[in-house]
Amino acid sequence: MFELDGFDRDAFIQAVLAEDLGSAGDITSAAVIPEDAVFTGVMDTRDAICVAGLPLAEAFFRALDPDVEIETLVAEGEQVAAGTELMRLKGKGRAMLTAERSALNTVQHLSGIATMTRAYVDRIAETGATLLDTRKTLPGLRVLEKYATRMGGATNHRMGLWDAAMIKDNHVAVAGSVEAAVARAVAAGIERIIVEVDRIDQIEPALGAGATHLLLDNMDPAMLARAVALVAGRVPTEASGGVRLETIRAIAESGVTYISVGRLTQSAPAADIGLDFFAA
Repeated sequence: MFELDGFDRDAFIQAVLAEDLGSAGDITSAAVIPEDAVFTGVMDTRDAICVAGLPLAEAFFRALDPDVEIETLVAEGEQVAAGTELMRLKGKGRAMLTAERSALNTVQHLSGIATMTRAYVDRIAETGATLLDTRKTLPGLRVLEKYATRMGGATNHRMGLWDAAMIKDNHVAVAGSVEAAVARAVAAGIERIIVEVDRIDQIEPALGAGATHLLLDNMDPAMLARAVALVAGRVPTEASGGVRLETIRAIAESGVTYISVGRLTQSAPAADIGLDFFAA
């Protein structure tokens, strides 16, 4: 059973299928495929990928044919080579064709995110830094996209606006200073207070006011190393802003605790995954 906190799997499956079927249903399959036709199918990847989303693909097929036979061949989070078979199916031809695109779209998108994430995780191996995702997710898909980053080896950052305070430049501008903004969060009883700083001279005021986590925004590796030395382990440090695969190793070697990367969910390309059917 595929269960995630804050995610209604059945509602998601039904909403996605309803979007595709409209009021008339799959008119092509109804016209062309005999009602009693039975198909076998093979889902495979044309890319080397980190797998994510296969339980949802299975749920799409079962929603339209509860008796479909499905054999999942690889595990979630597994890294596989191009040409690897991911799933084999046997069931009602019409149902399988109708569910195909919804199932593939989901697996392609989530595996694309997991695959990009794994590349970033591998690049910072043995540095001690932990990769974080961000809130830069597609509306309505945050829980799934953050699941995919976990499959790729990342750790989830905030799930939303509710699970930690993050004080940024606009908050500081309205409050009047970093100290004032942090003091208001402390007074509100918030336990996790992340403060974004883009200058070294903001660090001590933020810590003195009660910050529990510093987000070091758009600093180069040399400045990050200075910031980490100044913080001296008092709170976790997070590098953020413009991080790319070719720069993340040097950022990690600055000694930061975390590195957050919006690209993981914002810019990951879909994995090239196909599904071929055959008459049984």
